[in-house]
Amino acid sequence: MSKKEIPKEEFEELSEEIIGWAESYAEENDYKLNEDERQRNAVLKGLARNKIKFGERYCPCRIRSGDKEKDKEIICPCIFHRDEIEKEGNCHCYLFYAKD
Repeated sequence: MSKKEIPKEEFEELSEEIIGWAESYAEENDYKLNEDERQRNAVLKGLARNKIKFGERYCPCRIRSGDKEKDKEIICPCIFHRDEIEKEGNCHCYLFYAKD
């Protein structure tokens, strides 16, 4: 399987959209985004890559099965994030955190 080239312009545009979405989602759900810019950007870029390559914003910290129906569970925000934030203070990807 060949690696799909992602046009830089498309990637940057989608990355900006995802950042806006993540900020809005965090605010609406009383979360905050990871304050570590490097970690936060790595996750956001992973979401953008997955959206371009696979058509969905799959969590980059989860393994896709290839079954679109099953993989719906890991579209960010995944079905696990609320429980993880409640129990651990952050989601598995370290994108969303509970507010102090």
